[in-house]
Amino acid sequence: MSTPAPTPDTAPYWAAAAEGRLEIQHCNACGRHYFYPRPFCRHCFSPDVAWVEVTGNARLLSYVIARKPLRGFEPVSPVIAVVELDEGPRLMTNIVDIDPDPDLLVLDMPLRVRFHQRDDMTLPVFAPTGDRPGVPT
Repeated sequence: MSTPAPTPDTAPYWAAAAEGRLEIQHCNACGRHYFYPRPFCRHCFSPDVAWVEVTGNARLLSYVIARKPLRGFEPVSPVIAVVELDEGPRLMTNIVDIDPDPDLLVLDMPLRVRFHQRDDMTLPVFAPTGDRPGVPT
């Protein structure tokens, strides 16, 4: 199975994930969070940025269900999604701990980060919060 290859810009993200923390970048100049990692703010272009731990709370914006996974990705959740963190940035991820059923995957549903080990990487994934039908307890 293929896993992401850390780069100098993304290494802090992957290191935090390996420790069970979700970190993204925050601009000290304009005060906004952003993702995808880069050495300057995507909003104001300031280089005064820092890695910060975020809540890990998000909401479901969009998803697809991969009915036929790529070879080697069979154990990965078939729900591929875009989520929006409470802090604002959007991430592409997998949704776990819920049946891959469109009736259960309600847009704007609250999610919480989880961390799954895949090969030698720890990847942030998201799971529904609260009691919902189809969510294993």
